[in-house]
Amino acid sequence: MIISTPKGVDNHNNMPLAILFAVPEHLSDYNAFMLLFAFSIMASYLFLSMVSIFSMRNYLRKNGFVNYQVILNSDLAPHLSLIAPAYNEELTIEENVQSILSLNYNNYEVVVVNDGSKDRTLDILIKTYDLVPTDLDFKGELPTKSVRRVYKSKSQAFKRLTVIDKVNGGKADALNVGINYSKNPYVVCIDVDCILEKDALLKLAKPYLELSEKRVIATGGVLRIANSCVADGGRLIEVNAPKKMLPRIQVLEYLRAFLLGRMAWSKLDGLLLISGAFGMFDKEIAIKAGGYDPKTVGEDMELVVRMRRYMIEQELPYSVFYIPDPICWTEAPESLAIFNKQRSRWTRGTIETLWRHRKMFFNPQYKVLGILSIPYWTFFEFLAPLLEVIGILVTLYLVIIGLINWPFFVILAILVYTFSVALSCLALLTEEYTYSQYSLKDFKKLIIGALLEPFIFHPVTVYAAIKGNLEKLRGRNAWGEMKRSGFRTKSVLPADQT
Repeated sequence: MIISTPKGVDNHNNMPLAILFAVPEHLSDYNAFMLLFAFSIMASYLFLSMVSIFSMRNYLRKNGFVNYQVILNSDLAPHLSLIAPAYNEELTIEENVQSILSLNYNNYEVVVVNDGSKDRTLDILIKTYDLVPTDLDFKGELPTKSVRRVYKSKSQAFKRLTVIDKVNGGKADALNVGINYSKNPYVVCIDVDCILEKDALLKLAKPYLELSEKRVIATGGVLRIANSCVADGGRLIEVNAPKKMLPRIQVLEYLRAFLLGRMAWSKLDGLLLISGAFGMFDKEIAIKAGGYDPKTVGEDMELVVRMRRYMIEQELPYSVFYIPDPICWTEAPESLAIFNKQRSRWTRGTIETLWRHRKMFFNPQYKVLGILSIPYWTFFEFLAPLLEVIGILVTLYLVIIGLINWPFFVILAILVYTFSVALSCLALLTEEYTYSQYSLKDFKKLIIGALLEPFIFHPVTVYAAIKGNLEKLRGRNAWGEMKRSGFRTKSVLPADQT
């Protein structure tokens, strides 16, 4: 089965169920290839999971005694510019900007870029934060769509906040506008619909303060699903497993991808992606690499690969870090229509990145990225869904002509199903023994989700991946609107829960 990924992250369970079957002699080579491919995926997931678990244990032991208050009070703490693109975010914009403005960090500014929203996003910002037009100098180092107006608050309470209203140009273009207007040497690019933990910036900035001969060019944080959680005053006060099954299964997906996947890739120095929802970058290197590319819908992954490629080609020592603490909460799609749009876009973004940087494929010049990361994404992220569809069609053909070996097929299907459920359970156990965000009741709900996932979630992800490939072939490059329900807030809870 295929278990999908958050925002272009490694799927970390792209296990094709339908390609495992017994076939007649004239298809024996095909059968051998499919079996080898499937078991290679399983072996890679086990390896990455073990690397992640040991890395997580070392991280927790190393950071268990860190006093982040020292970073908060230090003049050496990096000066940051938080850039938050916003497009039709009227349901969550007030709560989320409040969250960003109330973070435990001293040296930062907030740049919200309204990317030509068609709803009341800008009006809400102007009213809530008492904004007025202002003149603001900027360095136009990255080409962008035109800016209509820049706003600052009349209130000293919101002096960190700058709001830029621009012509719609997509998320990548909005981020480039934010980079152009940012004043600080490090930029933190976030999704405005996210809620950050109070100490998120402290943890994200820590690697930049550690002594090293390598220049830290990027750090990324972990994302968690906030559906059915309760927010108050711009922060999460109650963590719950989602009530609806689709976002609940996405909780499992994110746990696998971040706890059992991305942690390992960071340890192996092969990380290709820092999620656009929450990542910190060295602005100078980001600009030298060309900034975000508005022509791709996978702008976050493409920028990280391009920055790493730039550093390698310039023969400059560098590091990219992943921070596993649960520090950023985001709303996952609750409808199949929105989910399909999101995942087909992720597929198109993956295809674009792999094609643009095809020079790196099995190229030892690019070290781990060229020898391991790019090939892994090509075979196990891009090709796996396509091979599974081929497997389904061949299976149907064999059923029709009566040549399938049913006992062998059933045994292999059970094996794959068991492996997939076990991997989800391993992610849940890792979460329980590290950050333990969920109650026992929620833990049971997530276990049920793990049992049902191969049947109700997997076919949808395969469909979305195929749809993404077809859209790419037709030249579709639209980002697509992601409608949101908004966070539950304390004020709307029943009286006995407030």
